[in-house]
Amino acid sequence: MKQKRHQRPESGKPRNTNKTSPWIGGAVILLAAIVVAVFVIPSSNQPIQQRPSPNPVRTEFEFRREGEVTFISASNTFITTIDVEIADNVDRRTLGLMYRERLEPNQGMFFIFRSDEMLSFWMKNTKIPLDMIFANSRNQIVTIHKNTIPGSEQGYESTEPGKYVIEVNAGFTSKHGIRVGDKIEWRRL
Repeated sequence: MKQKRHQRPESGKPRNTNKTSPWIGGAVILLAAIVVAVFVIPSSNQPIQQRPSPNPVRTEFEFRREGEVTFISASNTFITTIDVEIADNVDRRTLGLMYRERLEPNQGMFFIFRSDEMLSFWMKNTKIPLDMIFANSRNQIVTIHKNTIPGSEQGYESTEPGKYVIEVNAGFTSKHGIRVGDKIEWRRL
């Protein structure tokens, strides 16, 4: 009886006795992973984890203390001081206090315009009632609108040209006795 000698393949590697190509096996595994990803994962009741957006849309706005406004009576008596965010460009003035859920009693927003002009504000997309205080470039309060209506598109206009507007919680001006003719002083932090 003659014995067969084991011959090595020319490349020096053992011969693959399996008739299927390794590429086909990999393709089958990849196809199975895609099917699971497309049909199985979305049908589960648990939310899919997503990578955070580089520019997320803010739904809750946090107050940023950027300055202070002091209210002074017409007879030069100190009334009160509040912390303010400063809206000194078109984008910030346009957004204002829209979408805010709340504003603390000692907080407000301070709008700055280039010069005295007739101003008009509205409450579209504003969720909290506000008092609006209009002051001119001499820092004198010229108009006050109390208890503005959240979401209203009604225009709240200055009765005289103004350069500054301070928005505070509704009832603030009554609580502190702030009137037309009183003054403001302000500073950035």
